[in-house]
This record gives sequence, C-alpha cells and structure tokens, in this order.
Amino acid sequence: MNKPVFYLLVLLAAFATLAATSPLPHFSPPKSVVAADSTAFTVDKLYEGFTNPWGMAWLPDGRLLVTERAGQILVFKNNKFTGEKLTGVPEVFAEGQGGLLDIKLHPDYQKNKWIYISYSKPVEGGATTAIMRFKLQGNQLVEKKDLFLAKPYLKADFHFGSRIVFDKDKFLYFSSGERGTQPKVQELDNDHGKIHRLYDDGRVPQDNPFVNQKGAHPSIWTYGHRNPQGMVYDAENNRIWAVEHGPKGGDELNLIQKGKNYGWPKTSYGINYDGTILTEFKEMAGVENPVRYWVPSIGPCGMTMVTSNQYPDWKGNLLVGALAFRYIARVQLEGTKYVKEQRLVQDIGRVRAVAEGPDGFIYALTEGPGLLIKLTPSKS
Repeated sequence: MNKPVFYLLVLLAAFATLAATSPLPHFSPPKSVVAADSTAFTVDKLYEGFTNPWGMAWLPDGRLLVTERAGQILVFKNNKFTGEKLTGVPEVFAEGQGGLLDIKLHPDYQKNKWIYISYSKPVEGGATTAIMRFKLQGNQLVEKKDLFLAKPYLKADFHFGSRIVFDKDKFLYFSSGERGTQPKVQELDNDHGKIHRLYDDGRVPQDNPFVNQKGAHPSIWTYGHRNPQGMVYDAENNRIWAVEHGPKGGDELNLIQKGKNYGWPKTSYGINYDGTILTEFKEMAGVENPVRYWVPSIGPCGMTMVTSNQYPDWKGNLLVGALAFRYIARVQLEGTKYVKEQRLVQDIGRVRAVAEGPDGFIYALTEGPGLLIKLTPSKS
C-alpha cells in the first residue's frame, strides 16, 4: 500500500472513532430544547452582528466587553448591545489571523481596575503578539501600557496565539503562537510557540523555570507549542489547561506544567497540509503527551471549565470551541485523564470563545455567522 493511501485510511479510521464516541445533538434555533446527556438546554441568540469576535469579559457593573479582531471592543448590558464601543483601543495588525484578540480582567479588578488585552501589534519588520493593560475612564482606555512584546519581530500574519489567564496567586499567563518558526519553538532564545508567566505589572517572577538559563527568555513558562488559542485556569485544582491547533490533524488539549516541553514540531499527531509526513514521532522522551488530541483537526479556540451549579452534570467539564466543525466540545475528565467527549450546538458557527458568565450561564461567540449565544438549562 502506498503512503498517501495508508495515511488517508488512518485519518478515516480516527474520524470514525471520534464520531462513535462523540454524540451529535442536533442544533436547534433559540427557545427550543437540546438534550446533552441528562442536561437539556435552550440556545438563545443574544446578538447577531459580529464579524470576527475573539474574547469577552464581564465588568462588575454587569457590562460585557467583546473584542472584534479588526480592533473594536463592543459594550453589552443585560445581554444586549448598547451601541457603544470603547475608544482609545491600540492600533492592531488586522491582517491574516492578526488583530485584537483576548480580553481579561485582573482578579482584583474591583480594587485596581486593570484590564488586559492580547493583540497583534504592528512593529518594524512586521507584527508581534503583545499584552497590554489599561484602565477605563468612562468608555475610554487610559493608562495604557504594553507589558510584553514577543520577540523577535516577524512578518508572518498567522499563529499569534493568544489567550490570557490568571492563577490563584494572580500571576499572568498568556500564549504566544509559533508564527511559522517551527524549529525555533524548541529553543528558548525566542518568545514564539511558548506560554509565558509574568507578574501582573509585567515583571518577571524569579521562580520562572528558565530565569537562570543563559540565553533563555525569562518569561517562558512552557515551550514546544504551535498555536494555543484556548486556555483556562482550574481554580479548584490549581491547574492550567490549554488547547492548540495542530497542522493537518493533531490538535491538542494539554495540561500546562512548569518548564515542560510540549513537543512541536518534534512530535505531532498530525501531518503536513500537503499530506506529507511532518514527523515520525507522536511521542518522545522529555515531551509531554497531550491529554486529548483530535484527528481530524477541530480547530480548538477558546475554552472554559464549568464550575456553575446551573449545569450540575457538567461541573468539572471543559467546553472547547471548534472552529473547523462548528460546535462546542464538552470534554469530560477524571482528574487529569480524558474520559469522553460530546458535541454541543452542532453547526452553530465557528466557535471562537466560550465563557462562564458571572450569572453562572455559558456564553459563546461565533463567526460565520457572528453570534453571541447563551446556553440556558431547561427547567424540568
């Protein structure tokens, strides 16, 4: 059997396995009921006017801020668009996959009023992943400061990352995509294909794993990533989970641990887009294996962990947006082990972000069509 046919059969077999283990509840319009195991819910379309939404964050006063990749931050209140947009947003490199990306409030926002965004910043020689913090004065961004610029600067217009989380000690973590630099991802003298850790003001913690290694960039927490576009902090267990895009196949769910190597591009469950072999290795000594991988690729982007009592049967599950197959993956775990997966809201759109709101309900952003949706459990 020639190699192309063999690998096609491998992919088809993997897809069949995935389909067999992932029930596909039919997507229904708003106000109709969708069953997910023992949890039934309605899908409410709250807004339909987005182009490329990317991140969302709720302010304590109930307002919801949603980023648009072109460089806008829209303001919602009571699940309705107010017609307002924030002013003073930094200039973004809105080309390819670049633009305004994630948004996150500081855990002590009530006291310090800091808000954080990730964005692709235009720089001499191209663009780079940047982390900025700012405060709001009315609807205007003030006290703006870039805390991080991924170096070296590159011309590539893809694989910027970039999600933001805080842990219980209020350290700032964020992902930076590899920007097509494949072999350099395994080296520590650059910021690409890494997850970074800083203090909330941009300083480097001295207990970061590579602070004392000559030539290494001190903000690096983990390396060997391709394009991590989803990340969530599990406060109950003090864990960080991340999902990243593989090549053709091989998207990954990873448990992020200090100083670990996640393999790209030395190991992968995917192949090159032209069907050729990327690497012979799926596993390797010194490389962390994914907790879950997807073949074919689902395009994981945006994720949350269910902690709310609104969904008692989902507590502790990860909800992962799937760009390629247009659904939300409900990933069930036992500790740090993958158990099974279910597809929710199939064909709703390219799911870019999933979040649990302060009201305990699950919200998601999609593109094509550009929606804000809410999953409301049905009362028995």
